Amino acid sequence: MIEEILNYNKEFVATEGYKKFITSKYPDKRIAIVTCMDTRLIELLPAALGIKNGDVKIIKNAGGTITNPFDSTMRSLLVAVYELGVNEIMVIGHTGCGVQGMNSEHMLHLMRERGISDEHITLMRHCGIDLDSWLHGFENSEDAVRETVDLIGRHPLMAADVRVSGYMMDSVTGQLSAVAESH
Repeated sequence: MIEEILNYNKEFVATEGYKKFITSKYPDKRIAIVTCMDTRLIELLPAALGIKNGDVKIIKNAGGTITNPFDSTMRSLLVAVYELGVNEIMVIGHTGCGVQGMNSEHMLHLMRERGISDEHITLMRHCGIDLDSWLHGFENSEDAVRETVDLIGRHPLMAADVRVSGYMMDSVTGQLSAVAESH
């Protein structure tokens, strides 16, 4: 499968398919979006929001949430605000998210089935990693969006003039519903 992608890429570059995507690193709409890596959102989210290449910064991860105030998603938002001119942040969760209800014990079981040893799992725990918390999902997608909006809005390094709002997107229709706003 990767070979198909690499072959396509060679053809894309050779035929200059990239030309219609050329833009700067600065988001034209001065918005950053934190959302889920779900495959249903790859084309649906930009289409449903009417955004095109160069309009916004999109930061994706499992669940579209921030689990630690100093994780890579929060770092990316700070870069977007201070280096790239972002002044609004949207947190967009979605219906049917795979992280909702995710269970750390099940994930650890799947890791063991794929050859991760108990020794390595124990080593992580001895290094201070709380695997149960780190690998656990959330119970309610809307609550997870609210918590992420609150974390961003109250972050000690986030500029107070940045608007942070949270939404749920229907994974089929793309309809957005507002669920949170930071103050």
